[in-house]
Amino acid sequence: MDTAFLRSPLARNLVYDEFAVLHSPSYRFHPLRYSRCNPTNSTPCQTLSASPSRGLTQRVAALPNVDDFFWEKDPTPILDTIDAPIHLKNLSSKELKQLADEVRSEISFIMSSKCQPCGPGRSVVELTIAIHYVFNAPMDKILWDAGQHAYAHKILTGRRSLFHTIKQKNGLSGFTSRYESEYDPFGAGHGCNSLSAGLGMAVARDINGRKNRIVTVISNWTTMAGQVYEAMGHAGFLDSNMVVILNDSCHSLLPKADGRPKMSVSAFSSAVSKIQSSKGFRRFREAAKGLAKWFGKGMHEFAAKIDEYARGMIGPHGATLFEELGLYYIGPIDGHNIDDLICVLKEVSTLDSTGPVLVHVITGTENDTGGNMRSEITPNDEGPPNSSHDLLKFLETGLSRTYNDCFVEALTAEAENDKRIVVVHGGMGMDRSLRLFKSSFPDRFFDLGIAEQHAVTFSAGLACGGLKPFCIIPSTFLQRAYDQIVEDVDMQKIPVRFAITNAGLVGSEGPTNSGPFDITFMSCLPNMIVMSPSNEDELIDMVATAAMVEDRPICFRYPRGAVVGTSGTFTYGNPLQIGKGEILVEGKEIAFLGYA
Repeated sequence: MDTAFLRSPLARNLVYDEFAVLHSPSYRFHPLRYSRCNPTNSTPCQTLSASPSRGLTQRVAALPNVDDFFWEKDPTPILDTIDAPIHLKNLSSKELKQLADEVRSEISFIMSSKCQPCGPGRSVVELTIAIHYVFNAPMDKILWDAGQHAYAHKILTGRRSLFHTIKQKNGLSGFTSRYESEYDPFGAGHGCNSLSAGLGMAVARDINGRKNRIVTVISNWTTMAGQVYEAMGHAGFLDSNMVVILNDSCHSLLPKADGRPKMSVSAFSSAVSKIQSSKGFRRFREAAKGLAKWFGKGMHEFAAKIDEYARGMIGPHGATLFEELGLYYIGPIDGHNIDDLICVLKEVSTLDSTGPVLVHVITGTENDTGGNMRSEITPNDEGPPNSSHDLLKFLETGLSRTYNDCFVEALTAEAENDKRIVVVHGGMGMDRSLRLFKSSFPDRFFDLGIAEQHAVTFSAGLACGGLKPFCIIPSTFLQRAYDQIVEDVDMQKIPVRFAITNAGLVGSEGPTNSGPFDITFMSCLPNMIVMSPSNEDELIDMVATAAMVEDRPICFRYPRGAVVGTSGTFTYGNPLQIGKGEILVEGKEIAFLGYA
């Protein structure tokens, strides 16, 4: 960590000793047993036991208490004076750059202490400062697609004192929220909604005769969803004034086959972007279009082609796509150069009656300084990390097995014996446990990001082609593909196997990522088999059951938490009898019915 320092008394609070470990065929766990000890007493005072599951031996461990760590925070003299975006207006360029470092330090300090990722939030700090420096929120509406990208936005809009409560009960939301601040004009949940909402606000502004500006920030991850392009096409047709900022992290879900290098920002491209955004160039371009129209339709079309070819040669690969959709493209711009960002955004903010503008900003993604609470099990864990921070991360990731881990283990085992099994993954982000399947069967794994509608119908096509697709989508993201589930899968009785992850309440992720509705909207379908495990053994059996069913669609849901833990050696799942119930407790007068 470069901005938050960790001092830990682990040396006196944790002891370990070697013990025999029976290794799974797929994994090697480090043969250590960690115990919580009283520094004045050699007797362990607290022990956390991870019950063994199939193929795993028992491990005894404990995570250090939060009070055992002492976090030091860098001074933030400029940030301490910022209570609202208006306070940015009088800062010099040097002060703005220092402010960016302080905001980045603040995000790292808070999120690292929570062991949560903060790389995406850190990468857009300069962009956020430039937006609030140029535009006048809350009169000007600033919309964000992704919650993590709005961290700096929250800090600069009067919520810094509460930022430590983010993703906590009665604390700040992990996303933008209309209930939280007047600076959040629209809620960001699943992504790809800011452009559509922003266009609606722009049209409402024009009808009501107002002059405020609309700024929407989208990311290259959310451009996987079709709604973004639907909104772009509509914005180009309506020709309403709005600013669309494409926050490009240079990370692609689908790497180019030709190995083309990631887009970079040169001095030439920066200069061209400034020229493109200038009022004089825009006026000259509009005048040239008008003159071409005066000479007739043929000349106008010829001039339009010349303009398209010229901009295609100067701009980056694919830039003309946005022009075809009706957005005036500017970029790429270095997302960490505050001076260039302010220069371009100032020019863009003064453009009236010129239609929608897309500003392409290259931000990259910084490495997370916070941990990741999801389980990560790899076959190369040779021993304990050297530093106390790495040891904490090892304990968190190595000792907690989740339902996702069990599911992927079972699915991998089934795929080893059945070459027709393929995996289609949809939704924002991919659980680390899925890397096991991806590394084992790279040609049978398809990660489609937040293109959930395509993922469902693509799975249906795979099934029609004779394969056995397992469509893995978190419950909250599955809602976006319900029409495809009904029309393309269930009504045609196509055997797509839905693994619904993150089902139920998800705690700190908030209501936007909770999945309490899938029971209702999946069980009402006439041809769908619906299942839910009560423990990891039943989950393994349900994977085997889903692989066996080939005459109708089937789904099973499970939470994202740690497994209950059962004993026994790993075996392949036993297919369940469809429709047969199990009596758990005998009783009289009252009957509780559930499904699994």
